[in-house]
Amino acid sequence: MDHKVGVIRRRSSVEGAYPRLTETNRTIQPDRSIDEPLPTAGVDRSAADITGGQAISTAAYTLARRLAAGATLWCVSPAWPEHARHVAVEFVHPVIVGTRALPSVAVSGPDPVASVRAVARAGDVVLAVSRADDAVVADLFKRTPAWGATSLWLAAGSAPATAHADLVVRIDDPDGSAPFDGRLVLQYHLLWELTHVCFEHPGLLRDDPADAGEVCTTCRDEGRLGEVLATPTEATDVQVRTSQGIETVDTSLVGRVERNDLVLVHAGAAITAVDP
Repeated sequence: MDHKVGVIRRRSSVEGAYPRLTETNRTIQPDRSIDEPLPTAGVDRSAADITGGQAISTAAYTLARRLAAGATLWCVSPAWPEHARHVAVEFVHPVIVGTRALPSVAVSGPDPVASVRAVARAGDVVLAVSRADDAVVADLFKRTPAWGATSLWLAAGSAPATAHADLVVRIDDPDGSAPFDGRLVLQYHLLWELTHVCFEHPGLLRDDPADAGEVCTTCRDEGRLGEVLATPTEATDVQVRTSQGIETVDTSLVGRVERNDLVLVHAGAAITAVDP
């Protein structure tokens, strides 16, 4: 099978420590080496559809900006926990001597949503490595906006995953072999190295005013996702967790809510319930 791919070419120590990414068309052989091509990867961030090597570079750029601002990278892989540990180890050790170690933790346990909920802070990044139809990861990424965290999904397979994460890097995997033949490993190795490349250019890491979200012209507030913290009493004032912290909102418009329910918050009120 032919794939549109990006080829990693290793530079010598004289040329530099980072890979060069180029586009080409080649056939992937079962015995491919580090210099063989990567499968096609795609990403959908909001309305944009970014494909190929740009998927990894966009993810690396976003990840570098979050880490530079003090984020922790939380790594999850419900079906393949060894991949979550591998990603965390890559980021927590310097790419070359003298460069910074980046805070990265593998999250394990029977309930990844509960585990990440307990540790993630606003501004953090949650990275998942899984098949694109993993329901646990989909549920996790539906909630990360309420925690103020950016979601990054390395998704193997062709099932749609773009509706649930801020950044999706998809690995074509028709036969289910990507977790075991090195293709997933190559993707997050490249992500790790390109993140460090971004750190070599501090100007890329500054906040861009264009990144500010749209707000209501009447009340200057935006609609944001909130997760209910506790089952309320008959009172309509309920505490929810949003990207801005713990807020008390009026739930009169949506009726009774339960712990961990998702609601859309605007101007101090829950204006609609959001299906998990």
